[in-house]
Amino acid sequence: MIEIKTFAQVREITGEASVSLAIEQAQMTVADIKTVLKARSSSWQDVLDDGVLCAVNQVLCDDSQPISDGDEVAFFPPVTGG
Repeated sequence: MIEIKTFAQVREITGEASVSLAIEQAQMTVADIKTVLKARSSSWQDVLDDGVLCAVNQVLCDDSQPISDGDEVAFFPPVTGG
């Protein structure tokens, strides 16, 4: 199992603060997790197609990052400042 956490607008749009997912195959990546989440609802599809950032175990990563059993995957909007 992995734990998916959402923050800020990602949480607001999906309506889910966290989701537990079973690892479906031996080698999964962030891209694979996004595909699974997009199949859950159009809200997930909208938010994941909108350039969200991802971190695995609190380390910023891209879609090619491998996912292992027990990992925490977080999705959050890009941060801007002024």
